[in-house]
Amino acid sequence: MTSAISTVTKMRVARPTDKMDEVVRFYHNGLGMDILFTFQEHAGFDGVMLGIPGAPYHLEFTHQRGHEVGPSPTKDNLLVFYLPCKDDWEAAVDRMSEQYYEPVPSYNPYWDKVGLTFEDPDGYRIVLQNSEWKA
Repeated sequence: MTSAISTVTKMRVARPTDKMDEVVRFYHNGLGMDILFTFQEHAGFDGVMLGIPGAPYHLEFTHQRGHEVGPSPTKDNLLVFYLPCKDDWEAAVDRMSEQYYEPVPSYNPYWDKVGLTFEDPDGYRIVLQNSEWKA
């Protein structure tokens, strides 16, 4: 039996936020993702999708008016971005610093060995990992 999930599958990571403007600034200005699409008042939700055009993934942040989401559940909720080229990794880290986002110690020390962890305004974390993706 073959899996329905394959190498042609695309992925959207969607999550709510109470801090839409700050979160968009973190992923757009800090991480360098493009704003791909925005919507307002779609069944009571506003949203922004960010990503890299042509990439098989993007992030969607939503906010339901009149509803409070709260912070992230743990310090170990991560999105990990593998940047194997040292120059690309350094450029990504520099971009985050230029936007005044500073690294935080990773909850799991594994991620501090060849990467840096940053926390978004909701408390979710991303890791910029300077290594190859090993599937």
